[in-house]
Amino acid sequence: MRRVYMDANATTPLALEVFEAMRPYMVESFGNASSIHYHGRHARGAVEQARASVAALLHCSPSEVVFTSGGTEGDNLALFGLVQPGDHVITTAIEHHAVLHAAERLQQRGVEVTFVRVGSDCVVDPADIRHALQPNTRLISVMMANNETGAIQPVEEIGCIAAEADAYFHSDAVQAAGKLTIDVEKIGCDLLTIAGHKMYGPQGAGALFVRRETRLEPLFFGGSHERQRRAGTENVAGIVGLGKAAQLALHAIDQGAPAHIAALRDRLETGILQTIETAGINSGHAHRVPNTTNVWFDEFEGESLAIALDLKGLAVSGGSACSSGASEASHVLTAMGLPPKRAQASLRFSLTKDTSQNDVDFALDLIGSVFSRLHEVSSVPLMNRG
Repeated sequence: MRRVYMDANATTPLALEVFEAMRPYMVESFGNASSIHYHGRHARGAVEQARASVAALLHCSPSEVVFTSGGTEGDNLALFGLVQPGDHVITTAIEHHAVLHAAERLQQRGVEVTFVRVGSDCVVDPADIRHALQPNTRLISVMMANNETGAIQPVEEIGCIAAEADAYFHSDAVQAAGKLTIDVEKIGCDLLTIAGHKMYGPQGAGALFVRRETRLEPLFFGGSHERQRRAGTENVAGIVGLGKAAQLALHAIDQGAPAHIAALRDRLETGILQTIETAGINSGHAHRVPNTTNVWFDEFEGESLAIALDLKGLAVSGGSACSSGASEASHVLTAMGLPPKRAQASLRFSLTKDTSQNDVDFALDLIGSVFSRLHEVSSVPLMNRG
């Protein structure tokens, strides 16, 4: 059976170039990067080279890059590392659960949190962020691009607001890295999170940009790794893979890859809307990352559609992958004001860098045939089904 993967926002395949860069550090170059002998120095050199590559992707200094196990740890380190009881945090209702659940736990510890609403396009209004400011506002955390709809948030404007209020600004850029140009100076953020497996790097490797002189309380305690901000023996192979993925991502952006993927995404959207009369695009008028579309299908439940498509060879998502299996509607789509039924009838298609025009045509043909089949089944009286 032919299989087409359109769930890149959940995870991307490991690029062959990334695997080749990692392989030596999983076999012969096995040294601990904290050791002073040859093997350790060799590993340390690889870690620092990767740090420079990630810094180039983010337009920051290598000393401002802290390696983590991924987006969830980076988000948690940003929030728990800065905020104390009595502080005030501003975030949005559409953040990834790594931020939302961390903020909820902070509330339990005596931190005041404001969850700012978004518009029907899944974009937060900077004026609402400004309105939420309080004298004790310590941190503003707003994602750069939403993982479910792809909607890009006005982070540069929010960065200006945070600076004026003398508050720290964190942005979860997990879904933006490799798809958009990221310049932490232009954004004006103090912290920014990325994850390797969202940009053709390894799972279990990520990074947190921490602006110089930003003091973080660590989540882990042990050695003095990562300038005492993240204790634990470095995952050298994973870090090397993240560094190589950052190199490839920067090159792809420079070569115009996002525009190519956006054209395929638009072709997919147009084909779906022409084929399915009862379909529409969530955040269709918002500025979005190029690979992502979120489509509602009013006639059928999204999870059932995702399963039906998967059985025929097309992998898509019914929402955030971290929430798959949950029966409730997506918190992102409901925050946008979608009725629960429509939110549950939505599917996310997220293309990879290797998605082809033939893949898009395959998906469109499959969607049409699955809908025809579901219509046939739904029109047969229950007593005649079997």
